[in-house]
Amino acid sequence: MVALGDNRVVAEQSAFASCKEILTSNVLNSLLIFVPLGILAGYLEVRPTIVFALNFVSIIPLASVLSDTTEVLASKTGNTLGGLLNASFGNVVELIVALMALHRGQIRIVQTSMLGSILSNLILVLGCSFVAGGYNRVMQQFSVTAAQTMSSVMCLSCISLIIPATFSATVNSNYDSSVLALSRWTSIVLLIVYALYLVFQLKTHRALFEGEVEMTEDEDDIPGKDLNKTQCIVMLGIVTLFVAFCAEYLVGSIEAVVEATGLSSSFIGLVLLPIVGNAAEHVTAVFMAMKNKPDLAMNVAMGSSLQIALFLTPLLVIWGWVIDVPMSLYFHTFESILLFVSVYLANLVLEDGQSHWFEGVLLIALYVIIATSYLFYPDDSELNKMVNQIGANILQPK
Repeated sequence: MVALGDNRVVAEQSAFASCKEILTSNVLNSLLIFVPLGILAGYLEVRPTIVFALNFVSIIPLASVLSDTTEVLASKTGNTLGGLLNASFGNVVELIVALMALHRGQIRIVQTSMLGSILSNLILVLGCSFVAGGYNRVMQQFSVTAAQTMSSVMCLSCISLIIPATFSATVNSNYDSSVLALSRWTSIVLLIVYALYLVFQLKTHRALFEGEVEMTEDEDDIPGKDLNKTQCIVMLGIVTLFVAFCAEYLVGSIEAVVEATGLSSSFIGLVLLPIVGNAAEHVTAVFMAMKNKPDLAMNVAMGSSLQIALFLTPLLVIWGWVIDVPMSLYFHTFESILLFVSVYLANLVLEDGQSHWFEGVLLIALYVIIATSYLFYPDDSELNKMVNQIGANILQPK
């Protein structure tokens, strides 16, 4: 009886030590101190810019803890289920933030945050990993087949987002409902493709992605390795709850921040919000590249982009259909072009199965140019004013 009690105490101490290890394993986790401050600021309804800033910073370490806990759980469930868990929880922060915005009817914030997350992972994270891995090496090699497969799927995702914009540009406004219907049916197709892609990656052609989907680090190197499955699930639930609170206050303060700072909602959605969910992935990809594991770094960047394009964005369209919010895959022509050129450049640097630091510089430069363009890109209301003014000038008699 005493031995049983001692074992229970040891198990509790081990679980506590593992939780502490996860919470202190990453430099980003030092920002966890902002979590209660952000929630308190939102609850007390202090100045919106303060609420936004505190909750913005708070979600970054929470995303890191989610990632580490998911990795522990994945290591205890086998390669296939572990890969599925990593795929499912890989962008849960982006999903929660987008759902909060969608329920508030902030469709443009949802769209730009999804596009921004795709671009951030596809060119910024990938570019930084190329620079980090190549600054002291001539070349890094990675799986050509895996890279080409992910590039092909990314092309499909890009095309699926360009088609609604092209459709809208070639018909009159009477067909707006058709664009929405097209988006919903396209989303269903993309969700099916994503499910089949997981089967392809984790089951039928697993050998092609062996370096990506297996837990390549020794179990002793995984922070929190002594947590059991139940404890991991409980921790995931608690952290997700904190993310939901912070995301609610973050999204709720965006409109006031736009008015107070002069930043456009498009810039906040495309550039700032993706930082929240991608910071942990960014750090992971860079560290993997520095350890000369380019396959893992590529998978973190490309895999996250694919999940957002093939799963999260279509899922949000379908959920908008359910709650009667007209979320669609229609992006402005400018945004469609940005996505196309980003996918094109990423495909160019991946096609030969090797990378060097200058290719990373090219990708980062493209991201900086895109981010800068959104400092000057007008919001929807300003676009409408510009269009009306142009129309008035045309109709004005000479």
